[in-house]
Amino acid sequence: MALLKVLVVDDEPGIRSGVTRILQNFQVNYPFMDEEYSFEVYEAATGEEGIEMLEREKPDILLLDNKLPGIQGIDVLEYLREKKYDIVVAMITSYASLDVAVRATRDGATDFIPKPFTPQELKSSIENITKQQYLKRITHKMNQEGKKIRYQFLSVLSHELKAPLNAIEGYLRMMKEKQSGDRIEDYESPIERSLQRVQGMRNLIMDLLDFTKIRLERKQEKVIEVDLAEVASGAIVTVQPYAIQKEVTVNLIVKADSRIMADPTDMDIIFNNLISNAVKYNKNGGTAEISVDSNADEAIIRFSDTGIGISKEDKENLFTEFVRIKNDKTRNISGSGLGLSIVRKVVDLYNGSISVESKPDEGSIFTVRIPKQQ
Repeated sequence: MALLKVLVVDDEPGIRSGVTRILQNFQVNYPFMDEEYSFEVYEAATGEEGIEMLEREKPDILLLDNKLPGIQGIDVLEYLREKKYDIVVAMITSYASLDVAVRATRDGATDFIPKPFTPQELKSSIENITKQQYLKRITHKMNQEGKKIRYQFLSVLSHELKAPLNAIEGYLRMMKEKQSGDRIEDYESPIERSLQRVQGMRNLIMDLLDFTKIRLERKQEKVIEVDLAEVASGAIVTVQPYAIQKEVTVNLIVKADSRIMADPTDMDIIFNNLISNAVKYNKNGGTAEISVDSNADEAIIRFSDTGIGISKEDKENLFTEFVRIKNDKTRNISGSGLGLSIVRKVVDLYNGSISVESKPDEGSIFTVRIPKQQ
């Protein structure tokens, strides 16, 4: 049985004892996990006390109240960010503290637990956090152990397909039993939600396929001369239906011949992901521009958009597995959180680089540089 340390920092003794009582015999287990997870709870009444226990106990999960005597919860979050500790943080706060919630999200909090909370609300949050921790550990093992852990990683993601399938099944049964009426118009909302779930699963499956295509070692026999302008044109054709739906204009500018030695599949992964994102995270009626250029040594491709942009805080973890920007503007945008991490891995295979410039509400520019010869 695996153990996760939980530190609860709250000045209310009832909240601290409630967390301890609820979690002391609580266990989390998913079908894809090798073992069950149990929890050891530590308590702190102030931010200062909390920081001391962070240093001493090195917890995996931090349940943090913002309103504390002395330094506030936001200050503790800032301390964690400066120290770059790998701790999942959930804020214990009231729904009314929206400004605190927004700031806490920017500073690294990943979840919120309402105050006062029910045992089920706390357990549900801890279950989600435990899954995050497990996925992080699997990702770390992948980097260390390679192919063997990759298959286990895929089984985790396959499990993630079950939730949308269950939702679709529920909507279909609702329609079969005519729970909302006899007209097709009565079921517009369930149909639309089902289509969204199907699209989300399709995106996840495509990301899974891309993930399995990333090679641990480059195979010379697959490396041929690739015209990146042609790859860009193909990716634009693929995303065009969605671009038309969002009224996003996609332009391709070829400034110089950009032929490189590469595996065409790898280049498809880069272009499909970045062009798709330039449309997906754009504003309705916006513009996406792909510029293909080169110098004597490398190809230079820029993917720019007039979309929602990325904050400085979000950019720090942009290329990490399962990391997605979460705010009001991205709430209805589906994604696995794998796309950019996959792109980064492919670019690294070619000894290239990827960078991003962005301003919230103005747009983003992703620049990929790949050496022409490998």
